[in-house]
Formats: sequence, structure tokens, C-alpha cells
Amino acid sequence: MMRHRVGAGWRIGPLVLLIAGWALSFAPAHAQAPGSVLVASFSGPVTPVLKSYVDRTIGEAESSGAAAVVLELDTPGGSIDITEQIVQRMAQAKVPVIVYVWPSGAHASSAGTFITLAAHIAAMAPGSTIGAASPVGNEGEDLGTTEQAKTTNTMVADITNLAKRRGAKAVAWAQKAVAQAAAATADDALQMGVIDVVADNLPDLLKQLDGRQVDVAGQTVTLQLSDRPLVSVPLTPIESLLNVITDPTIAAILLTLGSSGLLLELANPGSYVPGAAGAVCLLLAFYALGVLQANLVGLAFVGLAFALFLIDLKATTHGVLTVAGIASFLLGGFILFNTPGTQVPWVTLITLALLAAGFFAFAVAKVVAARRRPPFTGLDSLIGQTAEVRKALEPEGIVFLEGELWSACAEDDPIPAGARVQVVGREGFRLRVRPAV
Repeated sequence: MMRHRVGAGWRIGPLVLLIAGWALSFAPAHAQAPGSVLVASFSGPVTPVLKSYVDRTIGEAESSGAAAVVLELDTPGGSIDITEQIVQRMAQAKVPVIVYVWPSGAHASSAGTFITLAAHIAAMAPGSTIGAASPVGNEGEDLGTTEQAKTTNTMVADITNLAKRRGAKAVAWAQKAVAQAAAATADDALQMGVIDVVADNLPDLLKQLDGRQVDVAGQTVTLQLSDRPLVSVPLTPIESLLNVITDPTIAAILLTLGSSGLLLELANPGSYVPGAAGAVCLLLAFYALGVLQANLVGLAFVGLAFALFLIDLKATTHGVLTVAGIASFLLGGFILFNTPGTQVPWVTLITLALLAAGFFAFAVAKVVAARRRPPFTGLDSLIGQTAEVRKALEPEGIVFLEGELWSACAEDDPIPAGARVQVVGREGFRLRVRPAV
């Protein structure tokens, strides 16, 4: 888990929170009867988006008199700074907060472990996992010995405070989750007291919780949730967008589109559309890469790849730089996404590298063809065209071409008036011609 993940490369977290907050005014209103159960579903890394989502959902639950909040969670982890804010908001909640690691196969890894343990009720679906909360650096690297010890000890203390109400076994496991990256299945977590319930689905979860007592804001609350109406609280459009782009595949696509757009603008200045679209894509990509703790060295390799593609357009020998660009792009993508909790999107990277190389290869072919094509302006544009002899060429005479009379000279034998000739060259304003084939 990253200690300072947001702000590692681009300090956009506060801006994202402002945008997300502004977007709340556009969020659809939910008809909520008092006593309902609000259900929030989130899949993705722990980012300012999750913080905003949790804060908004708990706020709606408190203002509407909801019976509880259920957070269906599937996360590989993320920023511990954002996690601390989420944990604090859950601790201050005036309604019971239930974290349900769902569906089967879901994870509450790294920072997700802290969020799950902080809930009034922690639950998991069969086949889900929890744990592996060891700290890492801003870009996924191992911390130095001193920093590793300092950060680990702090996180062990934090997770101990969260787990101590669940018993000695839960505390011992939670400490191992941080110090030794221990992980547990749903059944193992239940046996150790790390979670309270293993449930197949949401109705099963609420049924099992009936009659349980939890301490909420200093008061004991008896849960009776199975007969309560369920109200889904979706992500706002802005929250959904920011959450979607943190997928490595989407981030790689945005980075490629953004770089291509800016290069097109540089190659054809004044069109504005490619440049503007490219800038927007790059900003979104930078946010996503910051959340995904991307390595700046990888970004440099991706930039080098596009530079090589562009240089190949003007090189005298084509192809070598394009191949080097493909290799640089793939290496950069690997470095960018080779971080804990993130799977390198090889299929996407290879596809994007080939598409980018194909596009620039097409551009190179057009450049080569343009260099070989006869000029289309000036006197040289007349070369290759067919004219009519108006005054016999013996060897000099007059030809008619493009509505004008031109002085001409036959390259070989004399050519009579009325014959068709082809322009093969010029000497100043006098054309050199041969009989047309």
C-alpha cells in the first residue's frame, strides 16, 4: 500500500475532489424513505473518487434517517492518505456502515483491508480475499530500510486500533497483513474474527445481521435490516468517469490518443481540434497514471517512442526508427504499469504500439510518395504533360499547352505542326519535348 500515492507524480487529488464536489449538484436525487438501507457499489483503486462517494453516501443516509449504509467493495488498494480520510468519515458516521467485499473473486487488498476493518460490520462474499497491506513507495518501489520500518510501524499501529475490537486473533492477523503482506480467504477471515459475516448476496447478508448490536457514535444500535427497502446510490457521472480512467487499459489508450493528437497538431498547426482533444486526453491520462502510481521513467520512454515515430517521417531511411519506437513504447508501458496491484495490459500496449506504428508508417509512405511526385506548382508542373505543336519544331518552334503558347525545342528529330508532344524538361521558359507515346 502506498503511503503517499496521490501526489506522487501529479498533485491532482484536490482538484479531483473539487470537480467531484461540483458534480454532486448534478447527481440524481434518490427517493429515500426513512429506515431504508443505502447501497453503494465501488470497484477500483482507493482514490479521491471513493472518498467522495463514501462521504456523499453516508451524508445522504444521515440526512434521510436511513437504517444503514452498505458499501459493496472490490479494490486492489491505493492511497493510505485517502484511506485515512475514509476511515475517519466512517468512524464519525451516525448510521451503521457495513463494508461487504463482493462479488465472489473480489478483493479488499492493501488500503481496502483498512476500510473493511473500520466498518461497523465487515462482511465478505465466498471466494473473495482480504489482506496484503504492506506499504510501498510513491511509484511502487520498496522503501528504504529506515522509511520501511517507520511506515510499517505506523500502519501496524493503525490497523491494530481498527482490529482490536474483533479479538486477539484478528489483531495478530491484521498486523501480519501489514508487516508480512498476509492475506486471507473469506472463510479464514471469519474464523479469525477479522470479519463478522460470510454472505452469498446482499439479502443473505442483511438477514444474517438481524439482531446484531453495533456501537454507532457512542450508542448501541440493534440491526434489523432484512425487511428494509434497499436504495442504490450510484456514482455521479464525473465520479464514474474518473473511476473508469484509472483502469490501466483506459489510461494507456488515453496516453496514446493524447500524444497522437498533440503530434498531429504540431504536424498540421492551426487545426486546433487534434491539439485540444489530445490535451484533454493527456490530462486525464496523467490523473490516471498518478493514481496508478506510474513510474515517470516509463512515461519518458512512451514520449521517446512518439518522438522516434515523428523523426522517422523526415528521415532519409525509413523503418528503423519506427521499430525502435515500438520497442520504446512497449518498454515504457511495462515500466508505467509494473506496480503492486496493477496488471500490465500487454494486449492493449501491443495493439496500441502496432496501431501507432502503422499510422506513422502510413504517413511515411505518403511523405515518400510526395517526394517522388512531380511538382504541382510553377513551370516544373508542366513536365510530363502533353502539348500540341502549333509551329513545326525544326528543332525549335511553338507548342500550345494549358491555354498558352510556349517556345519549345524538339529533343530528337523535327516534329511537324499538329503533332502531339510530351514535355520532358525545360530551359528557363523554353520547353524540351518529345513525340507523345
